[in-house]
Amino acid sequence: MKVVSLAGPSDAGKTTLVEALVPRLTDRGRRVATVKSIHHAVEIDTPGTDTHRHRTAGAEAVVGVTPDVTFEITGRGKRDPPDGESGVDPDSLRDPGFDGDADRRERRALASTLARLERRGYDVVLVEGFAAASLPTILVGDRDRSAVGGTVVARGDDDVDDLVETIEDLESRSVLRSEPRESERGDRPNPGTAGRGTGLDSKSSP
Repeated sequence: MKVVSLAGPSDAGKTTLVEALVPRLTDRGRRVATVKSIHHAVEIDTPGTDTHRHRTAGAEAVVGVTPDVTFEITGRGKRDPPDGESGVDPDSLRDPGFDGDADRRERRALASTLARLERRGYDVVLVEGFAAASLPTILVGDRDRSAVGGTVVARGDDDVDDLVETIEDLESRSVLRSEPRESERGDRPNPGTAGRGTGLDSKSSP
Protein backbone atom coordinates (compact mmCIF):
# COMPACT_ATOMS: atom_id res chain seq x y z
CA MET A 1 0.00 0.00 0.00
CA LYS A 2 1.30 3.45 -0.91
CA VAL A 3 0.80 6.13 1.73
CA VAL A 4 1.61 9.79 1.12
CA SER A 5 1.13 12.74 3.45
CA LEU A 6 -0.02 16.17 2.31
CA ALA A 7 1.38 18.66 4.81
CA GLY A 8 1.11 22.43 4.98
CA PRO A 9 -0.48 25.29 6.89
CA SER A 10 -4.22 25.84 7.06
CA ASP A 11 -5.82 27.16 3.87
CA ALA A 12 -2.75 26.23 1.83
CA GLY A 13 -4.80 24.10 -0.55
CA LYS A 14 -4.25 20.58 0.81
CA THR A 15 -7.89 19.52 0.45
CA THR A 16 -8.09 21.06 -3.03
CA LEU A 17 -5.04 19.03 -4.00
CA VAL A 18 -6.63 15.86 -2.59
CA GLU A 19 -9.69 16.58 -4.74
CA ALA A 20 -7.42 16.77 -7.79
CA LEU A 21 -5.35 13.68 -7.02
CA VAL A 22 -8.13 11.23 -6.12
CA PRO A 23 -9.91 11.13 -9.51
CA ARG A 24 -6.64 10.87 -11.42
CA LEU A 25 -5.55 7.92 -9.30
CA THR A 26 -8.93 6.20 -9.50
CA ASP A 27 -8.92 6.68 -13.28
CA ARG A 28 -5.79 4.52 -13.24
CA GLY A 29 -7.67 1.77 -11.47
CA ARG A 30 -6.26 2.46 -8.02
CA ARG A 31 -8.37 1.98 -4.90
CA VAL A 32 -7.88 5.25 -3.03
CA ALA A 33 -8.65 6.10 0.60
CA THR A 34 -8.11 9.41 2.36
CA VAL A 35 -7.42 10.23 6.02
CA LYS A 36 -7.95 13.73 7.45
CA SER A 37 -6.60 15.04 10.74
CA ILE A 38 -9.29 17.08 12.50
CA HIS A 39 -8.23 19.15 15.49
CA HIS A 40 -11.66 19.80 16.97
CA ALA A 41 -14.56 17.65 18.08
CA VAL A 42 -17.09 16.80 15.37
CA GLU A 43 -20.55 15.40 16.07
CA ILE A 44 -21.20 13.06 13.15
CA ASP A 45 -23.95 11.09 14.85
CA THR A 46 -26.82 13.31 15.94
CA PRO A 47 -28.25 12.59 19.41
CA GLY A 48 -31.65 10.97 19.17
CA THR A 49 -31.00 9.06 15.95
CA ASP A 50 -31.09 5.28 15.99
CA THR A 51 -27.35 4.97 15.27
CA HIS A 52 -26.59 7.36 18.13
CA ARG A 53 -28.73 5.22 20.44
CA HIS A 54 -26.83 2.11 19.30
CA ARG A 55 -23.51 3.80 20.06
CA THR A 56 -24.50 5.20 23.45
CA ALA A 57 -25.87 1.77 24.39
CA GLY A 58 -22.29 0.55 24.20
CA ALA A 59 -21.75 -0.84 20.69
CA GLU A 60 -18.04 -0.80 19.83
CA ALA A 61 -18.83 -0.09 16.17
CA VAL A 62 -22.02 1.13 14.54
CA VAL A 63 -22.57 0.81 10.79
CA GLY A 64 -25.27 2.79 9.02
CA VAL A 65 -26.44 1.78 5.55
CA THR A 66 -28.35 4.25 3.39
CA PRO A 67 -29.38 3.91 -0.27
CA ASP A 68 -26.24 5.83 -1.27
CA VAL A 69 -23.70 5.64 1.57
CA THR A 70 -22.48 3.15 4.16
CA PHE A 71 -20.72 4.66 7.17
CA GLU A 72 -19.03 3.28 10.28
CA ILE A 73 -18.73 5.00 13.64
CA THR A 74 -16.19 3.79 16.19
CA GLY A 75 -14.49 5.23 19.25
CA ARG A 76 -11.08 5.04 17.59
CA GLY A 77 -10.14 8.70 17.73
CA LYS A 78 -6.97 10.54 18.67
CA ARG A 79 -7.88 10.68 22.34
CA ASP A 80 -8.64 7.03 22.90
CA PRO A 81 -7.22 4.75 20.18
CA PRO A 82 -7.40 0.97 20.73
CA ASP A 83 -4.48 -0.46 22.69
CA GLY A 84 -2.65 -3.40 21.19
CA GLU A 85 -5.18 -4.20 18.47
CA SER A 86 -3.98 -2.20 15.48
CA GLY A 87 -1.14 -4.54 14.49
CA VAL A 88 0.94 -1.41 13.91
CA ASP A 89 3.92 0.08 15.67
CA PRO A 90 2.96 3.74 16.09
CA ASP A 91 6.60 4.66 16.60
CA SER A 92 7.21 3.69 12.97
CA LEU A 93 5.23 6.85 12.16
CA ARG A 94 7.19 9.01 14.58
CA ASP A 95 9.87 11.57 13.89
CA PRO A 96 12.29 12.17 16.82
CA GLY A 97 11.64 15.90 16.60
CA PHE A 98 8.00 15.53 17.59
CA ASP A 99 7.27 14.57 21.18
CA GLY A 100 4.45 14.74 23.67
CA ASP A 101 1.44 12.71 24.65
CA ALA A 102 -0.87 14.41 22.15
CA ASP A 103 1.49 13.58 19.30
CA ARG A 104 1.67 9.95 20.39
CA ARG A 105 -2.13 9.67 20.52
CA GLU A 106 -2.34 11.10 17.03
CA ARG A 107 0.31 8.71 15.71
CA ARG A 108 -1.44 5.71 17.25
CA ALA A 109 -4.78 6.74 15.78
CA LEU A 110 -3.20 7.15 12.35
CA ALA A 111 -1.34 3.85 12.62
CA SER A 112 -4.52 1.99 13.55
CA THR A 113 -6.41 3.60 10.67
CA LEU A 114 -3.72 2.75 8.11
CA ALA A 115 -3.70 -0.86 9.30
CA ARG A 116 -7.44 -1.19 8.72
CA LEU A 117 -7.15 0.37 5.27
CA GLU A 118 -4.33 -1.97 4.30
CA ARG A 119 -6.35 -5.01 5.38
CA ARG A 120 -9.19 -3.76 3.17
CA GLY A 121 -6.93 -3.77 0.14
CA TYR A 122 -6.51 -0.10 -0.71
CA ASP A 123 -3.73 0.77 -3.15
CA VAL A 124 -3.14 4.41 -2.20
CA VAL A 125 -3.89 6.39 0.96
CA LEU A 126 -3.67 10.19 0.94
CA VAL A 127 -3.13 11.51 4.47
CA GLU A 128 -3.95 15.17 5.09
CA GLY A 129 -2.83 17.11 8.14
CA PHE A 130 -0.55 14.68 10.02
CA ALA A 131 2.60 16.78 9.52
CA ALA A 132 4.61 14.91 12.17
CA ALA A 133 4.10 11.49 10.59
CA SER A 134 7.22 9.92 9.10
CA LEU A 135 5.66 9.38 5.67
CA PRO A 136 6.56 10.43 2.12
CA THR A 137 5.28 14.00 2.04
CA ILE A 138 3.94 16.44 -0.53
CA LEU A 139 4.65 19.87 0.94
CA VAL A 140 1.79 22.29 0.25
CA GLY A 141 2.04 26.04 0.69
CA ASP A 142 4.63 28.02 2.59
CA ARG A 143 6.04 25.52 5.06
CA ASP A 144 9.68 24.65 5.67
CA ARG A 145 10.80 21.08 5.05
CA SER A 146 12.10 20.88 8.62
CA ALA A 147 8.54 21.34 9.92
CA VAL A 148 7.41 17.90 8.72
CA GLY A 149 8.33 14.47 10.01
CA GLY A 150 8.60 12.67 6.68
CA THR A 151 10.74 12.93 3.57
CA VAL A 152 9.49 15.58 1.16
CA VAL A 153 9.01 13.93 -2.24
CA ALA A 154 7.24 16.79 -4.05
CA ARG A 155 5.75 20.26 -3.70
CA GLY A 156 2.05 20.94 -3.87
CA ASP A 157 2.48 23.48 -6.67
CA ASP A 158 3.97 20.84 -8.98
CA ASP A 159 1.83 19.76 -11.92
CA VAL A 160 -0.92 17.40 -10.73
CA ASP A 161 -0.03 14.76 -13.30
CA ASP A 162 3.59 14.90 -12.12
CA LEU A 163 2.39 14.44 -8.54
CA VAL A 164 0.40 11.38 -9.60
CA GLU A 165 3.54 9.93 -11.17
CA THR A 166 5.46 10.67 -7.97
CA ILE A 167 2.86 8.75 -5.96
CA GLU A 168 2.87 5.88 -8.44
CA ASP A 169 6.66 5.67 -8.17
CA LEU A 170 6.58 5.36 -4.37
CA GLU A 171 7.48 1.96 -3.00
CA SER A 172 4.54 0.01 -1.62
CA ARG A 173 4.96 -0.52 2.12
CA SER A 174 3.22 -2.58 4.74
CA VAL A 175 2.10 -0.87 7.93
CA LEU A 176 1.34 -4.21 9.60
CA ARG A 177 3.80 -5.79 11.99
CA SER A 178 4.41 -9.41 12.88
CA GLU A 179 3.71 -9.36 16.61
CA PRO A 180 2.24 -6.93 19.13
CA ARG A 181 4.56 -5.56 21.77
CA GLU A 182 4.55 -7.28 25.13
CA SER A 183 3.28 -4.09 26.73
CA GLU A 184 0.39 -3.99 24.28
CA ARG A 185 -0.51 -7.67 24.25
CA GLY A 186 -1.68 -8.00 27.86
CA ASP A 187 -3.88 -11.03 28.43
CA ARG A 188 -6.00 -10.49 25.34
CA PRO A 189 -5.57 -12.51 22.17
CA ASN A 190 -4.48 -10.55 19.13
CA PRO A 191 -6.08 -12.31 16.15
CA GLY A 192 -4.87 -11.97 12.62
CA THR A 193 -1.17 -11.51 13.28
CA ALA A 194 0.00 -14.30 11.00
CA GLY A 195 1.82 -13.12 7.91
CA ARG A 196 2.18 -9.50 8.96
CA GLY A 197 5.24 -7.56 8.07
CA THR A 198 7.29 -5.13 10.08
CA GLY A 199 5.93 -1.67 10.73
CA LEU A 200 6.42 0.31 7.52
CA ASP A 201 8.96 -2.19 6.19
CA SER A 202 9.27 -2.47 2.44
CA LYS A 203 6.78 -4.77 0.80
CA SER A 204 6.59 -5.74 -2.81
CA SER A 205 3.46 -4.77 -4.67
CA PRO A 206 1.13 -7.70 -5.37
